[in-house]
Amino acid sequence: METPFRFGLERVREIRAHDEEQAKEQFANSLSQRVRGEAMLRAAEATLADAQRPVVPVSFDGPVTGDALVARQAWVERLERTRDDAAVTLQGLDAELQRSRTSLTDASRNREVLDQLKRRHREKHQRECERRESAALDEMALNVHVRRRGVL
Repeated sequence: METPFRFGLERVREIRAHDEEQAKEQFANSLSQRVRGEAMLRAAEATLADAQRPVVPVSFDGPVTGDALVARQAWVERLERTRDDAAVTLQGLDAELQRSRTSLTDASRNREVLDQLKRRHREKHQRECERRESAALDEMALNVHVRRRGVL
């Protein structure tokens, strides 16, 4: 007797739910990349800190040469550039993480709007079915009452 509930925008809701799932995956990927970028920066900073420690000659065969000092300075400067590059990369990853977080928030909001609409339509459908069922029961009770009065 009751007609099944059918939400006219179900396909759109499914697409929005799919978009939300993709946004979740993108956010998780961005978060993972950001964690890797942070680890790279920490490693570069640790390597640089080790390189900046004072030089203690391993052997006491003689004094440290100027060429060795220049080479060491060039190595330290290269490590500083590596650290700076890792910091810039981390900033970019932070920006990407924020974009994917915003995208996920928007996708979730869009899906939730349709979920709420579907819930309201389902409740309205249920109320209408209950109203029709109540009207049908009232009609049956009235018919029974009229038949009984006619019999008496």
